[in-house]
Amino acid sequence: MARLKAHSSARRGTSPSNILVGNGGRVTSAGLKSKHPRKKPEKRTLPQAGTGRFTRPWFTRAWFTRPKKRTLVLGVVLVVATVVLYYPAIHHPFVNYDDDVYVTQNVHVQTGLNWDTVAWAFTTYDAANWHPLTWLSHASDCQLFQLDPAGHHATNVLLHALNVALLFWVLLQATGSTGRSFMVAALFALHPINVESVVWVAERKNLLSMLFFLLALGVYRWYAREPRPGRYVAVACLFALGLMTKPQVITLPFVLLLWDYWPLRRMFADGEPAAAGTETVFPPRSFSRLLLEKLPLVALSAISAVVTMKAQRVGGGINPELSLSARLANAAVCYARYVGKAFWPTRLAPMYPHPGNSLAKSEVFAALLFLLVVTALVIAARRHRYLPVGWLWFLGALIPMIGLVQVGRQAMADRYAYLPFIGLFIMICWGVADCVGASSRWLASHRSLTAAGADAANSHQPISTILLATVCAGVLLALMLVTHRQIDYWGDNVTLWSHTLQVTNRNYEAEEDLGEALLAKGEQADALTHFYQATEIDPRRTLPHMYIATYDHEHGKLQEAIEQYRKAISVSQNTSTNARAFGNMGHAYLQLGDMAQARENLQEAIRLDPHKMEIWIDLGLAKQKSGDLAGAIQAYSAGVKVKATDVGYLLLARALEQSGHHDEAATATQRAKVLSANFAEAQRIAERLLAQ
Repeated sequence: MARLKAHSSARRGTSPSNILVGNGGRVTSAGLKSKHPRKKPEKRTLPQAGTGRFTRPWFTRAWFTRPKKRTLVLGVVLVVATVVLYYPAIHHPFVNYDDDVYVTQNVHVQTGLNWDTVAWAFTTYDAANWHPLTWLSHASDCQLFQLDPAGHHATNVLLHALNVALLFWVLLQATGSTGRSFMVAALFALHPINVESVVWVAERKNLLSMLFFLLALGVYRWYAREPRPGRYVAVACLFALGLMTKPQVITLPFVLLLWDYWPLRRMFADGEPAAAGTETVFPPRSFSRLLLEKLPLVALSAISAVVTMKAQRVGGGINPELSLSARLANAAVCYARYVGKAFWPTRLAPMYPHPGNSLAKSEVFAALLFLLVVTALVIAARRHRYLPVGWLWFLGALIPMIGLVQVGRQAMADRYAYLPFIGLFIMICWGVADCVGASSRWLASHRSLTAAGADAANSHQPISTILLATVCAGVLLALMLVTHRQIDYWGDNVTLWSHTLQVTNRNYEAEEDLGEALLAKGEQADALTHFYQATEIDPRRTLPHMYIATYDHEHGKLQEAIEQYRKAISVSQNTSTNARAFGNMGHAYLQLGDMAQARENLQEAIRLDPHKMEIWIDLGLAKQKSGDLAGAIQAYSAGVKVKATDVGYLLLARALEQSGHHDEAATATQRAKVLSANFAEAQRIAERLLAQ
């Protein structure tokens, strides 16, 4: 019996002698009693208005320690901090990087929510993607806010805040660990690498897909607790919705397998609760059974992969120029760089050019060595299940975006880290907390052996908790400051792309987009410098050639403009761009008086895109000046059919008059008068075009 008492006392950091001696107390069957009974501390109260009574304040420790209320308060703190941090983004404009494709120049999206838009969203491969729910989300914003960027940005900010709250809830429900779950969600909310996903309107798809991913992960715990077909269907439906917003969530079945291992402990179950802090024990399953369970979800992933690859091929998104070795080398280096940006988030940019075959072998070897070392350490410490789960989450979730199948010309992208970094955050938060806890216990046991009195054994724990909380607060504050600065870079296009040029090397995309931004401000000379820089870095870029050609065309350098149009056509795979280039080149030949070349280029432009009124009018002019009045009448008629204009009808009237069709000419002239706001000016324009 004495041995049992001693053992029990030692576990509490005290000894039998301490119990007997301390405060002159004595041991009884009821426990330790002091001969000097301590008075209970008085509860601090506040006066209740109008009654003279006193009530306890709502913010007392007892209130905050209630789990549900504590969770609510922490969730509100996360949401408020996220919204306050990203609030300045609401005042940002659209950026000239895909926002035109998704919103500002997308006529389908701008019509708002209607059946035509829904049908288009589910059948189009525009933007080299199939993501109908993303299109409908943008259409709903246009329905509500038209082209006011503030509303579109506000939706993004609110979606990110909702994702933050969902991540906190999902982790808390699965692990029962409030502090660690809060810290993971806080890192996700405030980390600068997520700025791109939030403040860039075109990346709405990132936020929406994460929303459905987290909902599916949360519902999966509900299913795992009591597996039923209806619950599984709920998980599958949420997964399908996520795939219809962005296929980056294609790795959900893999993540669910990791979730089975930890924190749910359905895989290789040891009879312990799902995770420390919870009392739920999920029904264990064999590894093969868990794999079979995921097959319907894997089938959805496979379908999404096939549709995505088709969309990328149709939209010209796949880059076939890079060899497999170049893609593998870049993947290894970028994995290491992503980890680096998780811990030191500097030199962030919306575009990191792909290095191609220029990566040094030493850099690739160092990256591979780093990845292997981390993997080995994770395997060695696998008894802490969160380590392999977090690391494999990071590695696996990045596979669709790491460039094994190269889409676009970027080496990596900040937006690609939105989902994978959660794995790293789990590793960091749970790992740091466990390290601090282990060191505290070791120091406490060491002090208990060397210090007198029971209080010395327990004095370190509060200090370590306060220290950890202080360090966490400092880290979050530092991240907020960096994030705030990164948000400011997106405040206008010139600032964004100027900063991108400062933090990246030989960035043709930044040169091109900065030129566009300067051109929009009327700074043509400065814009032209950046367009030439873009063509020097990558001669295969189409738009810089088009901008240079247009500038030369407007300034009367017709031969130089024609040369740039030809360069643009030689590197472009976009039908619309080629049609515009052929049309502009035909117009230049028309101005030079070379009617044969003008007709040839204009006819090719019409073959590519017959819905451009200006090209039909130019073709009519070329044929009329060549003496082909019948061809001119046909071209003018097609032009005014595409878009009726006063000048178009006046030119048609002149061709009809010259061919002897006087009544039809009079009808065309009358039609021009009806359409024209200034008939005399329209006549002068028509005469000038015929006289050139």
